[in-house]
Amino acid sequence: MSYMLPHLHSGYAVDQAILAEEDRVVVIRFGSDADPACMLFDETLYKAAEAIKNFGVVYLVDTVEVPDFNTMYELVDAVSVMFFFRNKHIMVDAGTGNNNKINWPMRDAGEFIDIVEVVYRGARKGRGLVVSPRDYSTKYRY
Repeated sequence: MSYMLPHLHSGYAVDQAILAEEDRVVVIRFGSDADPACMLFDETLYKAAEAIKNFGVVYLVDTVEVPDFNTMYELVDAVSVMFFFRNKHIMVDAGTGNNNKINWPMRDAGEFIDIVEVVYRGARKGRGLVVSPRDYSTKYRY
């Protein structure tokens, strides 16, 4: 589903997408379109894009084509989703220990919409770190 979502093909385009949006959360998926984990997340992003259009916008960035942010944001995972609001990186505490980004493929569009909504509400209040509505840690799985 990555062909249905807007792609950013340069570091300048990524910077301008983050800078230009004043009232909505900018959701950027870093990864490769051919990666299976990215394909799963892209499907979730496509399903959620219409529902979050009033308070969020989704962009895709190929980390091979645009390697500018790989070291800055430590983009070593197959898929990484980051949130920005008014040129500020918004961190999400999902219980995994890495608050900078979501680095696992989410399959449920409703959960992702909830996360973007929490990011939007927290960012509007000036918070740089928001708590995810669901705990994604593995402590309850064993």
